[in-house]
Amino acid sequence: MAGPLDSNLLRRARATRGFLIAGTGVGAVNAVLTLFEAWLIAYAVTFLFQHAWWYSSDLEVVEAGPWGMLWAMWWLGAVFAGKAVLNWLTTWLGHRTSAAVKSQLRTDIVKSRLANPVQAQTSTGGLITLVTQGLDALDGYYAKYLPQLLLAGTVPVIIGVAVLTADLTSAIIIAVTLPLIPVFMMLVGWTTQARTAKRWAIQTRLSHHFADLVMGLPTLQVFGRAKAQAKGLLQTEAAHRRETLGTLRISFLSALVLELLSTLSVALVAVVIAFRVVNESMDLQTALFLLILAPEAYLPVRQVGTHFHDSADGVAAARAAFALIGDAPAESTAAESPLDADSPAALQADGPVPRAKQLLAIRHLTHSYPGASGPAVSDFNLDIADGEIVALVGASGSGKTTVLNSVMGFLDPSLGTITSAGHRVGADASWRERLAFVGQNPGMIAGTVADNVRLGFPKATDSAVRAALDEAGAPELALDHAVGVDGEGVSAGEKRRIATARALLRVILGRARLMLLDEPTAGLDADAEAVLLGTLRRLGVAALVITHRP
Repeated sequence: MAGPLDSNLLRRARATRGFLIAGTGVGAVNAVLTLFEAWLIAYAVTFLFQHAWWYSSDLEVVEAGPWGMLWAMWWLGAVFAGKAVLNWLTTWLGHRTSAAVKSQLRTDIVKSRLANPVQAQTSTGGLITLVTQGLDALDGYYAKYLPQLLLAGTVPVIIGVAVLTADLTSAIIIAVTLPLIPVFMMLVGWTTQARTAKRWAIQTRLSHHFADLVMGLPTLQVFGRAKAQAKGLLQTEAAHRRETLGTLRISFLSALVLELLSTLSVALVAVVIAFRVVNESMDLQTALFLLILAPEAYLPVRQVGTHFHDSADGVAAARAAFALIGDAPAESTAAESPLDADSPAALQADGPVPRAKQLLAIRHLTHSYPGASGPAVSDFNLDIADGEIVALVGASGSGKTTVLNSVMGFLDPSLGTITSAGHRVGADASWRERLAFVGQNPGMIAGTVADNVRLGFPKATDSAVRAALDEAGAPELALDHAVGVDGEGVSAGEKRRIATARALLRVILGRARLMLLDEPTAGLDADAEAVLLGTLRRLGVAALVITHRP
């Protein structure tokens, strides 16, 4: 079981440290106000017994106590108001900190995903669950659990010192019984942590399953297997429901255990105080002072155990986020077919080795995926000069995608170097600004054709967008044509031409100097293909084209 404070959140979520400092100060002030509150209540009740108010038969006041009672009530109201303000401030700090941490984690996750989009560590469905519902659960950690943890670290200490100065016996009882609550919290926490981790895994599997079904629904409908998938989805949902209810049962039972333990501890203090008051070995005001403080010493520690369950989901999601963000993201475990440089299916650079100024130079590129029987690509060399179009030809599994991902910085090759103008390229933003990429299945956003083309250069005018579409072989596509999520409303060939126009904007208006195209002419007719290739040659841009069609 991890400690009460998650070290990753302290180390990597900067807002957490500021919240801890502010929360500790608020907790200390709250503890002092609790002492003052207990003393005022004990004083007021004792005052009522020592200064009786009674009336004669004609209702005239015969004796009235001094103004001390009114003074105590006024200060007591001020203390209540002060504690209310502190509670509001703690909640406000918790929500602000939670919002800041969630924003930072979501930004880091997106940056990590963009830095290495080919990794298979987290599926799309799991990623969506993590950055939405998963990280939202951090509200319970910062708004409930962590503030209560800070109170548990300050209030019992300050109250314990006050009790010790008032009565040694009560202080000893509290000192002996108070540590029992954290012990039981640890026992409950181990079970809760394991159960929460299991529930999070099942919830992630459910999101994966649902996302896969949505993605493959058209294919399932074609083969008449759509309804058959409902059974598997119901089974996964039932497992998620069972784990959720099991976690709730542990939460309720642990709250019962902690409440019972703290109640018995307070009762032990109260019984000892009662006997001493009856034997007149303790005055009434001190007894009331101790009776009011005793529950306050146990309350913050007990509430930590109660709110631990509010934080469990958020902490589990945060750990999943940190695993995804990691300094060295895991590479894809899906190995391609090994490439033998001497085999007929070996990767080839279709084009002469240039003698002009080199834009890209690949030397002895070799990469092996974890668990693969051999390298996906071995001792591969390639030069691309300014304005040259190089076609990368090879059978499926021959390593073309591995080369492409290495050039874009998505993979760190096992061996070899990739340089541009003498400088080694990698995952840095300055190198990627010089690239324009068109994939086999280009991403599309909901909007219009113009919106999707402008992703290549957001400040492009309508005339520039129109020109890019024409150059990409799509003069028939209207700028205001609606495009749905994932390209709904356009054909596969139109998606490629929109993506190509997007890349051309990066070349014409942006800083891109190298185009990377993965099967760019698939789905195009001969005329559109001729227009696209003619545009690339006319622009004089260097291009690395992956194709099965020499």
